[in-house]
Amino acid sequence: MRRPWVAALVVGWLVSCASNPIGPVEGTDYGFREGFVWVRGPWEAITPSTDVDVVIDQLCPAVMRLPRAQGREYGQEYCGAIYSLGNGAYHASIPSTLGPLLKAIPERQKRCKPPRYVDDPRGRTVVLADYHSHPWADSRMSPEDRLEARQRFSIRIQFDTKCRVMKLVPYVGEMRPGELYERRDQRWALIGIIKPEHKADGIITEVSE
Repeated sequence: MRRPWVAALVVGWLVSCASNPIGPVEGTDYGFREGFVWVRGPWEAITPSTDVDVVIDQLCPAVMRLPRAQGREYGQEYCGAIYSLGNGAYHASIPSTLGPLLKAIPERQKRCKPPRYVDDPRGRTVVLADYHSHPWADSRMSPEDRLEARQRFSIRIQFDTKCRVMKLVPYVGEMRPGELYERRDQRWALIGIIKPEHKADGIITEVSE
């Protein structure tokens, strides 16, 4: 006869597995190469498109289904890339969790390392943008995310648990201002600029539409 506590343990384990889907796996979906992060592509959860905004609009709902993506102080930040294979279509990589070791205590700041490389067995990849999540609601792109020294690609995408999506176009090495946008009703609204003299510190000057 199965003891009641054993049955409860089994039921609890099954519920836990159902509510916590398995996420990306280090070594298979992402890892380190020469000190930089690589990620696997394509991510099967994201439908490729010739319109990069169609890809961007799919990212937040998919990431928010991953373990601890909405965990706030106990949550996990995810980092990935948007890339092409030179055929006119854009794809998203699987996101990586690589970053500072998570602690068993609440942390007010999370961080993952944006990938430098995307491995897609179908061909050579060209990365357009990196993307990352914040495990809180109402979380804007942080000053650290806006620093010029941290920009590797033409675009940076960030979103929070409410799927508020922001886009930074940093224009690194150019004298034109960087631009910060927010996704609203399937369009990009310019909400701030980073003047050339402020790019090193990621300081935003707000603008009105």
